[in-house]
Amino acid sequence: MADAREHVLDGTRGRLSVREWPAAAPPRYVALLMHGYGEHAARHAGLARVLAAHGAAVHAPDHLGHGRSAGERVLIEDFEEVVADVHAVALLARAAHPGLPLVLVGHSMGGLIASRYAQLHPGEAAALVLSGPVLGDWALPRRLLALEEIPDTPVSPAALSRDPGVGAAYAADPLVWHGPMKRPTLEAFVRTLDAVANGPGLGGLPLLWFHGEDDRLVPLSGSRRGVEALGAAVTERIVPGARHEVFQEWEKAAAFAELTRFLDAVLGGADRGGDGR
Repeated sequence: MADAREHVLDGTRGRLSVREWPAAAPPRYVALLMHGYGEHAARHAGLARVLAAHGAAVHAPDHLGHGRSAGERVLIEDFEEVVADVHAVALLARAAHPGLPLVLVGHSMGGLIASRYAQLHPGEAAALVLSGPVLGDWALPRRLLALEEIPDTPVSPAALSRDPGVGAAYAADPLVWHGPMKRPTLEAFVRTLDAVANGPGLGGLPLLWFHGEDDRLVPLSGSRRGVEALGAAVTERIVPGARHEVFQEWEKAAAFAELTRFLDAVLGGADRGGDGR
């Protein structure tokens, strides 16, 4: 399988860095992979490689203010701009692979972005995959906004996975933000959570939802309300004992297998033609 390569696009606020993992064989679908808050696309290389081996042309932007993309670190004042950036990535991918079905894959904050994308671009996606999505009743932004000063409390590496190697790599990653959240970003989270909750339904779009039972960053109960409100055809996979990053947990092989089975069912199995027909 070819190594990932980088594209640079003109995003809404400047440079938009996009990683592409080419399919192992002629691709049969395009996957847009959206990462979480404070991190970057390359942290999800394991998931991207599984999708590429399964037949996806995987494209994953570093969102505004994240990774190698432009912007003040972790500052997002309007998630609609981030969705517009993702749409630019979709146009890039579809120009290279016309006619292929599109799959949206979003982790954590990326789940919020992917869900909003599906609302704003109805009919574009063949499937939506969410991992620990920031949706529904996520109390953290309003709790922090009620404080006079945002505390400098970074994400605990141990909250990501029971695999200590995942946390160690996260803590040492120079492209990961290890500082406090920023008030405009928190305000944007609140607005977008409300926009998705009050937005159009997804018309029965096939949705595979993964969540760690012991996710303390984005608690399961709050996300459940948001997922159920999307109006999609939901397949739910709650992983006992898992923390925030199901695809980087001890059970990741089973999660990857569930993901590819789901996509085969949605896309018509392994024999789907490379032109999307």
